[in-house]
Amino acid sequence: MSLRIVPPSGSPRTLAVAQLVNSLGDGAYYVCSALYFARIVGLSPGQIGLGLTIAWAIGSIAGVPLGHLADRRGPRSTAVLLALATASAVASFLFARSFVPFLLSACCYATAQCGLAAARQALLAGLVAKEERTETLAYLQSTLNAGLAVGAATGGVALHFGTREAYLSVFAMDAAAFILCALILLRLPAVTSAAPKAANSPKLAVLRDRPYALVSFLNMVMLLRMPLISLAIPLWIVERTSAPGWTVSALLVLNTGAVMLFQVRTAAAVTDLPSATRTVWRGGAVMLASCAVFALTAVTDSPAWSAVAVLIAGAVLQVAGEMMQSAGAWQISFDLAPAGRQGQYQGFFGTGVSVARMLGPLLLTTLIVGWGVPGWLLLGALFLAAGLAMGPAVRWAEKSRTDVSVVVPSGT
Repeated sequence: MSLRIVPPSGSPRTLAVAQLVNSLGDGAYYVCSALYFARIVGLSPGQIGLGLTIAWAIGSIAGVPLGHLADRRGPRSTAVLLALATASAVASFLFARSFVPFLLSACCYATAQCGLAAARQALLAGLVAKEERTETLAYLQSTLNAGLAVGAATGGVALHFGTREAYLSVFAMDAAAFILCALILLRLPAVTSAAPKAANSPKLAVLRDRPYALVSFLNMVMLLRMPLISLAIPLWIVERTSAPGWTVSALLVLNTGAVMLFQVRTAAAVTDLPSATRTVWRGGAVMLASCAVFALTAVTDSPAWSAVAVLIAGAVLQVAGEMMQSAGAWQISFDLAPAGRQGQYQGFFGTGVSVARMLGPLLLTTLIVGWGVPGWLLLGALFLAAGLAMGPAVRWAEKSRTDVSVVVPSGT
């Protein structure tokens, strides 16, 4: 069975090209940004952390109204404008020389990014048939990882030189990538709202949808896996295991490559809500297993090669659980969103990513580096509990939509 990486022609491939272009710029930005703000701008780690926390908090709040804007004004034009806004925000970092300008630029960047993510999800929902959305998102995730890997390598070149000009070239590259992304999105057909807004319905209906809020919260808990491979596991390796430092890089390459090669195949098992919830709870179980395996490396007298082998086994389980959780969550988020409101619902569902970026680093470093083995097992139990709870939560959301359809008369 051959590996599938390139999406089908048409709108899915155009969306993938746009994803690839801006992920190339983002990969370089992610590698260089923190060091640029610390070494060139002169901000302290505390200022950088505080600024980014505030920025992503604002961005997570802005995602819902910007998604609603995509529903009302059209997701393609909204996505194009937000891609250009992201480019402007990235470019504004070039002129930040102190904390306040950095904070303002970071808030603009996070807001535009969260809104862009919601608008692009709504655009995908309008362009791709319902039964093909999860597969298309799997292709986009594979493309994202490929772009981030190449972009990170480009950023590594800038880090090697370490000059102000090298860092600034990375920011300019990221801004240009988002401008090119906007131009590519313009090639897609315009999408109109699939359903008219009812006269007595609230503008931001998702904020009153308690079943969807519960589903989004459970997804947010499972998204705590995001800082694992980039922050918590590297710190664990350095401080609590006998594995050599290069293991950190090896596990990052393994994670990126696995998603790039196998995400589409993993998503093929997800075709509807029942299969999505099954995949999510299985992903939670696999992530529990990965946490237990990582905890084994706390045995300090084990040889380095043994620690590396166990870490690789844990990383394989972790990325398998990650791909399962992602595939199931995509299907759930789309299928439970009412027609014509994909933008605001995707914006709300996407707040889990922002919250994971805000709270994940502090929570995971406390659990894993601070508590050690009990912290690993508690984290794994959280993943499993959230995965198991997803099924009842999704059924509650389905039932609430059925009840509404019965109460509201048709043809009025």
